[in-house]
Amino acid sequence: MARFDGKVALVTGGASGIGRATALAMAAEGALVIVGDRDLGRAEETAHQARGTVEALALDVTDDAQFAAMVEAIDQRHGRLDILFNNAGAGGSQRTIADMEMAEWDATMSLLLRSVALGIRLAAPVMIRGGGGAIVNTASVAAFGAGSGPIAYSVAKAAVLQLTKVAAAQLARHNIRVNAVCPGLILTDIFTQSYAEAAPALAADVKKYMARTAPYAQPIRKQGLPEDIAEAVMFLASDQSAFVTGTHLLVDGGMLVGPRHSWDPDFKQPEDHPLVKAMAGTAQAQAPAPA
Repeated sequence: MARFDGKVALVTGGASGIGRATALAMAAEGALVIVGDRDLGRAEETAHQARGTVEALALDVTDDAQFAAMVEAIDQRHGRLDILFNNAGAGGSQRTIADMEMAEWDATMSLLLRSVALGIRLAAPVMIRGGGGAIVNTASVAAFGAGSGPIAYSVAKAAVLQLTKVAAAQLARHNIRVNAVCPGLILTDIFTQSYAEAAPALAADVKKYMARTAPYAQPIRKQGLPEDIAEAVMFLASDQSAFVTGTHLLVDGGMLVGPRHSWDPDFKQPEDHPLVKAMAGTAQAQAPAPA
């Protein structure tokens, strides 16, 4: 028996990347998967690739009425919703806090945080009537500190982790589990979508560069792929994690185990780095005077 036989799952942002890989994997293990994405054409491509049942529907997760209508349609058509993967997202504003327009901040929060809360809010009543369910939210390694993403993106993803914990506490009484997955450097279109239309050649070059360099971004020397995240989501959405809620699963190849020098034996600071110069000066000052 497959892990998701008889289950109905909704995957947002399922037209590409992590969402597509997860939708295909769940369908292959028996789930009836509804893929919601603003890009209906690519969502339909996901459905065509499936070894199983995948339905593609247009969905803008920042549109309350559209999101509500989709969940209602799933409830009416299938009578249940067992799994929600809140995955839709993008890089959001690339500006620093010093030069960001607040409209950009609001748009990023709407897509990456508010939509996750909305998805949980809409799915919960359907899951309660069905006796329970599993919700998985996409966070990021960027939630844990500076340097892994733009400020608005990083703050939103950190808030997704807190939302996950509090929602898990409130929904546990209804047999609904809520967890998050935190991808590291995963080769998806998120790195190129900001200029894919305006400069497709540049987007292609960036994609090639990322593919070459990705294995060296973390201790595990392989490219992080959407399928790596899909496997983690499958675990958190399945009965294999029946005793797991309110937490997150890092899938980052060890990126956050420590600073680079702790795992990269070839890592060296350049000789002109201020820290190297300061350490050299300290050592020289502490050296004993010649006899």
